[in-house]
Amino acid sequence: MADTQVLEVRNPRTGKADHTIAVASREEVAAKAARLRANQPVWEAMGVGARCGVMARWLGAVKARAMDIGEADAVDTGGCHTSYIQGFITMGNIGGWLEDAPKAFTDLEWQGMSTSMPTVEIESQVVAYPITGVISPWNAPLMLALLDAIPALFAGSAVLLKPSEVTPRVIETLFETVREVPELAAVFDYVTGPGDVGQAVIAEADTICFTGSVLTGRKVAVACAERLIPCNLELGGKDPCIVTATADLDRAATAVLRGAVYATGQVCYSVERVYVHESVHDAFVEKLVALAKEVRLNADNPRAGHIGPFTFAPQAAIVMRHLEDARAKGATVLTGGEIEDIGGGLYLRPTVLTGVTHEMEIMQDETFGPCIPVMAYSDTEEAIRLANDTHFGLTASVIAGDAEEAKAIGKRINAGGIFLQDTFLTFAKLRTFGSDSFGWSGYGAPRIGPESLRRFLRRKSLLTQTGKVADIQDDHHLGKPGA
Repeated sequence: MADTQVLEVRNPRTGKADHTIAVASREEVAAKAARLRANQPVWEAMGVGARCGVMARWLGAVKARAMDIGEADAVDTGGCHTSYIQGFITMGNIGGWLEDAPKAFTDLEWQGMSTSMPTVEIESQVVAYPITGVISPWNAPLMLALLDAIPALFAGSAVLLKPSEVTPRVIETLFETVREVPELAAVFDYVTGPGDVGQAVIAEADTICFTGSVLTGRKVAVACAERLIPCNLELGGKDPCIVTATADLDRAATAVLRGAVYATGQVCYSVERVYVHESVHDAFVEKLVALAKEVRLNADNPRAGHIGPFTFAPQAAIVMRHLEDARAKGATVLTGGEIEDIGGGLYLRPTVLTGVTHEMEIMQDETFGPCIPVMAYSDTEEAIRLANDTHFGLTASVIAGDAEEAKAIGKRINAGGIFLQDTFLTFAKLRTFGSDSFGWSGYGAPRIGPESLRRFLRRKSLLTQTGKVADIQDDHHLGKPGA
């Protein structure tokens, strides 16, 4: 259509717009949703076994294009290490659910006699939400979109995806593989554009999965509440790491550095604040600074360096605001600390700060950049209090002299995932166990683990009276002696 609105897409390595997307209108979103809704009953009626067959064919299509998918993700993000293996991560996601989905359905089955009314037989039934709307973010654009979309499809739901307008390229490449599997293409589609396109998706879907900021997440929650539809939100974190006096400081510094700056710190469970016992604070900082200075930017070669550019240019301004606020309130920047414009890309070297307090934005608000503010504590009680002094509660880390010491502290931190003797361990639980988010970090059921498929299903009970039906005339005798 000649009047279709178009958005330019910035390349994070060059700073220039080199791609465009069409902005879907409300009518286009509604039309795609109507098509998905019409096709979904057939998809659900196939049963999980037949759906697994279709998804296995899609797995083959993804395998054939795995390298292309990784390259597209890398262009979107600026060349994060994980981007180049996104095709293979997607294969693992699909393959994992090929194994887990049938059992997930079996675990929801129940049939037997009622314990409260012994003549009533109860049988379970699960029914998928017809359309799951997925609104995904610009960091890890493919992985976080499919973390919700793939189990929803296995559950029998149709999926309408709205990727971030900042990183749309990889989704376009992915859907080239989707179109190779007609049964899947009938129930899996996407629309592009800014926030109002996401609002249009909410208006058409039956349940929503959103990953993004707290500010936008609140708006999504309100919109879903107005429609009385469920939503699952992941809204980021301000994840702490506690390093005890007994910790191996080389191990701790290595783990903290990677946990804080991997993917330019643009990960929801990145280490964003570090609490170190005062007796080892200076020694830890010395080791951390030495390691941080060895980290290379990937400006010359996206496959060779350790830290890429900011994917979303405005995020660099947020990070600088946090750093300037910290400096103004007395913090000392020991490494990094300045945004570097290299060929149009915006970079920040690992930035270690000391002298920080909880009056600073960098210790309270999500920074989402490669910054490592380090604060000394005097005893375990203070460390736990500081770690819990936050609105967020996604993950936390504890590095101590041994696992038992770390675990005792970890059990008292208010977060859904607690990493002991390391950081950045979320991937370890993908197919084993789901955890909840605390505070502002999210809302809804776990999105990881076999039970995460349950988000896309409603349970029904079929109750059959096998005995005599109740008679209203008998109600007068209830409660009387001899009745």
